[in-house]
Amino acid sequence: MAHSHRSSMSFCLVCIVVMAAAAALLQPASSQQAVPDIPNLKVGSNDRSTTLKCTNIKSNKTTCSATCNARCPHKCLIQCPSCKTFCLCDFYPGVSCGDPRFTGADGNNFYFHGKKDRDFCIVSDAALHINAHFIGKRNPAMSRDFTWIQALGIRFAHHHLYVAAQRTPRWDAAADHLALALDDEDVDVASLLPRFVGARWSPPTAPALSVTRTARVNTVVVELRGAFRIVASVVPITAEDSRIHNYGVREDDGDTLAHLDLGFKFYDLTDDVHGVLGQTYRPDYVNSLNVTSNMPVMGGAPDYLSSDLFSTDCAVARFGGRRHQQATAANIAMLTDDDDME
Repeated sequence: MAHSHRSSMSFCLVCIVVMAAAAALLQPASSQQAVPDIPNLKVGSNDRSTTLKCTNIKSNKTTCSATCNARCPHKCLIQCPSCKTFCLCDFYPGVSCGDPRFTGADGNNFYFHGKKDRDFCIVSDAALHINAHFIGKRNPAMSRDFTWIQALGIRFAHHHLYVAAQRTPRWDAAADHLALALDDEDVDVASLLPRFVGARWSPPTAPALSVTRTARVNTVVVELRGAFRIVASVVPITAEDSRIHNYGVREDDGDTLAHLDLGFKFYDLTDDVHGVLGQTYRPDYVNSLNVTSNMPVMGGAPDYLSSDLFSTDCAVARFGGRRHQQATAANIAMLTDDDDME
């Protein structure tokens, strides 16, 4: 079914450990095998009744167990064999969580609020373009929307990949709220991605693309070999979230504002990359935000506004332009299939 936008220790040492752990989740499997000191990570729920375990792969025996830290709002990572736990949204380069808080490639954190029900380009490069669809809720006491990323529209070669959180009137943590589509064809997630950790789907039309479950439901790694690796986790706005942040979300609203917490890793960006997050990967990027602020905000939303989820018409778009580096575009085309690029 086609959709237009598919609505629908010291502190420093702790930071180093968290960034290493999070980076491991974003490394391809081959890289993890090649670097033995990168920890093995598992994703878990913050349900205190859920115990995460580290298992010795040779003996198949549990070596240690832990529960998620209470401060993790939705998901956490357990690092094996140490059994240390980290929140999925602990700061490390390439993260976007909550009322979109990004961590740039320079390690600095910033907010980009955008506007609800609109689409914004977050990464635009010669051969890769990623838009985000924002959902939101207006607090009458504020001059802006509270916003969250509900879906990604990813373009590479001539393909269109849709990754989204389904609209959910009432949250059920045991249900899968993930939606996928490739080239305007819905992916049957239930049958193609069975509910077990490690379940993997790779389409024959783009064999370098894969989606792998890292939890039974709602958390996956989306990878295009040699181009990008994205951790996507579907999470709701809970009553506790609403109380703490004054979102004004109520159970009788009929919408839990399910959205995506995201982690990005890129492997072959050009020096001309742009977008809300993409610009922070440029070698000439200069951070002009007030990084000492409790809430540094990136403005300039009109520069990143796209007409729909798969459009490449934002003011800073770089995708497919003749003046941009064509070698990268050719490499990604070779990774997908033999058809010509648009």
